[in-house]
Amino acid sequence: MRAFLASTLAIALAGCATAYENTPVAAAPAVTQSMPERMASMDPGDSILFWDDARRSAAFRDMESLFPGLEVAAAADPRDLRRGPPLSRDVQVAIREFMTETEAAGVMVLDDGTVRFEEYGLGLMPADRWTSFSVAKSFTSTLLGAAIADGAIDSVDTPVTEIIPALAGTAYDGVTVGQVASMTSGVAWNEDYTDPNSDVARMLSVTPVAGESQAVTYAKTLSREAPAGEKWVYKTLETNLLGLIVEEATGKSLAAYAAEKIVEPAGFEGGLFWMQDLTGGNIGGCCLSLRLADYARMGQFALEGGKGVVPENWFATAGSPLVDFGASAPGFGYGYQWWTYPGAYGAQGIFGQAITIVPESDLVVAVISNWPTATSTANRNAFRDMVGKIAADLD
Repeated sequence: MRAFLASTLAIALAGCATAYENTPVAAAPAVTQSMPERMASMDPGDSILFWDDARRSAAFRDMESLFPGLEVAAAADPRDLRRGPPLSRDVQVAIREFMTETEAAGVMVLDDGTVRFEEYGLGLMPADRWTSFSVAKSFTSTLLGAAIADGAIDSVDTPVTEIIPALAGTAYDGVTVGQVASMTSGVAWNEDYTDPNSDVARMLSVTPVAGESQAVTYAKTLSREAPAGEKWVYKTLETNLLGLIVEEATGKSLAAYAAEKIVEPAGFEGGLFWMQDLTGGNIGGCCLSLRLADYARMGQFALEGGKGVVPENWFATAGSPLVDFGASAPGFGYGYQWWTYPGAYGAQGIFGQAITIVPESDLVVAVISNWPTATSTANRNAFRDMVGKIAADLD
């Protein structure tokens, strides 16, 4: 079971690093655990990268039957997504063509909180859930903001070792929470999904140590390559550490804290499933499952500033280019676990998952997909082009 989980998720946990290429929950929410027995019989060498389209499509809508995780109920008072007038015919045609060409399972467009387009593919229905892959990173960032607003974490300048003392004397000594959130820790890392010896391929296969998160166990093996704050390298481990920071500071699992700080205030209509690692912690960098409309609600929640759950202007900062990619990708960058684009910011995951937010247009576009390949510059560019057409249609 451990080997399968590690090999399958080595790619799934990240999946966004090439995205800019060339470019009823009660006051105490009930969270239930899922640990399907059939995981034990899975082939350790069976990687999600080599599954066929039909198998991926079936798995993406039912991850809770394949992996351990925590379930959260829907919000007690789901947000009503009012229906607005449809987009222009030309834009609707363009979206449908995009969906066909990229094997999208659903696209939803919110304009100032009203639904201007909603359509499904691949047999998906509105009440079905779909996996997020690395879109989860932006949820973890939001929970960091909530923990700061709650006073559980002083600020993004808090040293990581103040919350996770086990990292004292490691490469993370002297690194702040904000530097982990922006992936500028200066710690050396290999996120090559095709290399079985890369860090991302090995981090979840490290033997669990009693009383210690897998993220910490693996972090202890790493070394520094640059002063903290001076070099950006995409590291899924750092989102996993960020999730652990939130869990340690709040005393709650990410799923339970998300029930309180995201699911309820954003008004999710369906339940949430969040995958766990081998030590039982939610995986901050990957793999929650939601309905398409709830991905859109998450985008709207961010667009509206987080309804007092996070510090004032949290999303304006988290969705800004704290790291500017410069000449290699003009106009693109990285914030606190959000990708930034010209005039927009968003969450991204492999196989075509995304939430894009265009503040000046009061626009949110959510897409869930089953791309034929884990990453695709062409498909990412096509999605950004489509968002641009939608924004222009609304202006």
